[in-house]
Amino acid sequence: MTEETRYGVIEAGEFSRLGAHHDGQGVNFALFSAHAERVELCLFDESGSHEIERLVLPEYTNEIWHGYVPGLQPGALYGYRVHGPFDPEKGHRFNPNKLLVDPYARELVGGIEWSQAQFAYRLNDDEKDLSFDVTDSAAQMPKCRVVAPANTDMLNGDRPSIPWSRTIFYEAHVKGLTMLHPAIPPELRGTFEGLGHSAIIDHIRSLGMTSIELMPIHFFPDDGHLLDKGLSNYWGYNTLAFFAPASRYYGPRGLAGLRDMVRAFHDAGIEVILDVVYNHTAEGNELGPTLSFKGIDNFSYYRTLPDQPRYYINDTGTGNTINTSHPRVLQMVTDSLRYWATEMEIDGFRFDLGTILGREPEGFDQRSGFFDAVGQDPVLSKVKLIGEPWDIGPGGYQVGGFPPGWSEWNDKYRDTIRAYWKGDPGTTRDFAARILGSGDVYDLRGRRPWASVNFVAAHDGFTLNDLVSYNDKHNEANGEDNNDGHGDNRSFNYGAEGPTQEDIINATRERQKRNFLATLLFSHGTPMLLAGDEIGRSQMGNNNGYCQDNELSWIHWQNIYPSGETLCAFAKRLIALRQDHSILRRESWRDGLEVSWLHPAGGEMAEEQWDDEAGTAIGLRLRRDHLDEEGWDDVLILFNPRDRETGFALPDDKSWTLVITTSDVLSDDTPKTDLSDLRLEERSCVLLR
Repeated sequence: MTEETRYGVIEAGEFSRLGAHHDGQGVNFALFSAHAERVELCLFDESGSHEIERLVLPEYTNEIWHGYVPGLQPGALYGYRVHGPFDPEKGHRFNPNKLLVDPYARELVGGIEWSQAQFAYRLNDDEKDLSFDVTDSAAQMPKCRVVAPANTDMLNGDRPSIPWSRTIFYEAHVKGLTMLHPAIPPELRGTFEGLGHSAIIDHIRSLGMTSIELMPIHFFPDDGHLLDKGLSNYWGYNTLAFFAPASRYYGPRGLAGLRDMVRAFHDAGIEVILDVVYNHTAEGNELGPTLSFKGIDNFSYYRTLPDQPRYYINDTGTGNTINTSHPRVLQMVTDSLRYWATEMEIDGFRFDLGTILGREPEGFDQRSGFFDAVGQDPVLSKVKLIGEPWDIGPGGYQVGGFPPGWSEWNDKYRDTIRAYWKGDPGTTRDFAARILGSGDVYDLRGRRPWASVNFVAAHDGFTLNDLVSYNDKHNEANGEDNNDGHGDNRSFNYGAEGPTQEDIINATRERQKRNFLATLLFSHGTPMLLAGDEIGRSQMGNNNGYCQDNELSWIHWQNIYPSGETLCAFAKRLIALRQDHSILRRESWRDGLEVSWLHPAGGEMAEEQWDDEAGTAIGLRLRRDHLDEEGWDDVLILFNPRDRETGFALPDDKSWTLVITTSDVLSDDTPKTDLSDLRLEERSCVLLR
């Protein structure tokens, strides 16, 4: 089958490379759809507003529709119309009136103007999604752009390749990190190029961070219901296209600015990690819009109820769940990851609701197709892989359940450390396990302490400052009557809700911030710091800022946070200590390290002391034969979460020197040597050597 075009006759092309690929002479298009009956390629003018040609892809091979358009060049704009059965009861939702985004599109131009047009059914029809809508959506949809092949001479140059035991993540948002930074030119704020500015990179490097972990930068739309409330999708956990960057973060250099940013971080010795959302898409449930997958092959791309394929399995809580049990869908996810790891030079990935990717029809499986595919892939098996090990489906909580080679966000660490410093009784035994890398969770199958990604605060929840400033969440600005966001924050305000002029309260809060930072950086495992926590940023008690694209969520870099410079200097010192002394960043549970837990009266903790719910003041001694390790070979870390001073008898086999304290009474720069005992101030932590 051939068809005459303004470029000549559309040719058969080839099916082995999905997406749109320019070979110097023309462009090959290939699209997977197992149930389509015909696929039309729609080409648009430079503005994307006028469809200038509609071509039927002439060939269908191995469930791939494909064709080659000679003469077509990079920059061309396109979309698809896919014909097939509209039979929701059988899981099919084809509607050629809807222009569809290519799942493999490297770049999207424009956005979505929400209306009836994006929905395959009539919104006001009593039959809901069983009805059929004929409104053409092309004018109100983004267009895919053909992108020139990457310059392979520029790819895969020197990368930081930070060992896991030295890795420290800095979780950040492209816009939130840059919008209010005075050193960044106004036209670059909120962009990839702004993120790559020396002012940002120098700050992150001066902290000692090894890896910046970016919240989603895959293309995502703003949800219609948020726009109706004057809000927007700030966080970006609602992907539409897994190969295309979010153009809202483009600066003057567009896509090239993203590559420039990654290379700028690499030149500074810093890795770039992406938070990716392969668990669901922006198309929602059966009442959601038809933007891409739903209209290309709904039954293949999404998990549907076995006996009612009209409806979706909703293990994500977002309406739909990507079906990685299908080989072509699994291929799409791994192709996307490989594209970002190679052509975009990304160093690793954090997988939102990562348990979803390990699901097969019978449930979560550590040997799922996804885990097996990634584990044997010559590219993906070598990058950093971080799972968010939970979803809302049956058996969805899988902390410790990911296979070897993966690290995981450890919410057990977050919850225990918060509860311990809040002063909750009965937390000591669990606290001890978390400090040592959560070996009770991860010490199996040769996994290492770094498998536990330790954090006290992340994008989802209170900032570090708000954790010690609010008893309750304050999400009224989100327009959901404060019903959204997590209710179990294990936070404490120490006498006033929110900002206060009370010096005693503020002093306690500052000390608690230092306690959290010291605990995080002295714990075995991989630390993660939320961007801005090092200077005490606040979201005014909002623990769910997903829709707050404004100064509530952006980091205020100037004259906003009390004691921010002091806290930042303290964080830098902690990070330097961790990097200089390997005893604080354990590489293996089988390294011969001698671990002792001590009680304040002297001596090792006995079982009855572990069982004493009020016995929360404890000491940790770490010793080893020096061998080839870096730094100290004998350290003592003392913790006192109580609201009163506690005496601590130190081991008498050594003389001890105080290195650092979180107390604002014992000054960090005052030498304290040859100590035999120590008065631990209320709510404080000290490190001795």
